Amino acid sequence: MARIQINDLSFNVESTGSGPAVFAFHGFTGNTRTWDKFVSDAQGHYTVVTIDMLGHGQSDSPLTSDRYDISNCIKDVDSILSKLGTDRVNWLGYSMGGRVALAVALALPQKTVALVLESASPGLAETIEREARIRQDSNLADWIDKVGVPEFVTYWENLPLFSSQNNLPISELKLHRLERLKNNPIGLANSLKGIGTGIQPPLHDELAMIPFPTLLISGELDTKFTEIAKEMNEIIPESQLREINNSGHSTHFEKAKEFNRIVLNFLDSVNKTDFRISKPPMAPVISSLWSH
Repeated sequence: MARIQINDLSFNVESTGSGPAVFAFHGFTGNTRTWDKFVSDAQGHYTVVTIDMLGHGQSDSPLTSDRYDISNCIKDVDSILSKLGTDRVNWLGYSMGGRVALAVALALPQKTVALVLESASPGLAETIEREARIRQDSNLADWIDKVGVPEFVTYWENLPLFSSQNNLPISELKLHRLERLKNNPIGLANSLKGIGTGIQPPLHDELAMIPFPTLLISGELDTKFTEIAKEMNEIIPESQLREINNSGHSTHFEKAKEFNRIVLNFLDSVNKTDFRISKPPMAPVISSLWSH
């Protein structure tokens, strides 16, 4: 565990293992602990870098939501890579972290080896949908400020999106809840306002231009994100789709062994080649995100 000062803020970043770098982004309400089981299986062959995203865990929680937006996020991640001395990365992202991983990979293609997206989307394509989601997220953020983290986490855990976790051991669910309870209400609220699904620019038009291998993972029981993954797989040139049976939105948590096996097999197949030679650096695909 290390506190890294980047762009006037402090981030909690953990780096474990050796070998090619895997930079992992957790989902909303998560933290570095999201990836504990993956780190355990991957650290013998990969250096896994996990981060508490802004407003989560032990990273700072700025008081203004603009600081959380995707353009600032990209700059922060790029600065963290520089601090770590890492210039080639495999990105891994879950849910909200998947949207972030997709945006970061597109903005930093010269530093990207491969991309793994779990239960993720490219955002919302329609303006009306985005505006409605922004209002929804803003209302939810205000409610978090009002009631605090414990009441919000109880609400969040009982969303239909996570109903497939009801069959998991109580001990695991309790640990999961304890990690969520460590979050800052200001951080969670501003994360929704600054980098929520509605406010983050949609990336649908960029999918066909993705130049690196991409793995899309979804849970069979999560029909919404499984359909999104199928649609993305049809568009992204070098993509693979893996659907995990009897799992919902959080496949890394519900079916950790299968998730880890799928991801590591994919990473092994990609990283055994020398991408420094076969895929030279290129200009950012969506450099406009830097100034959004």
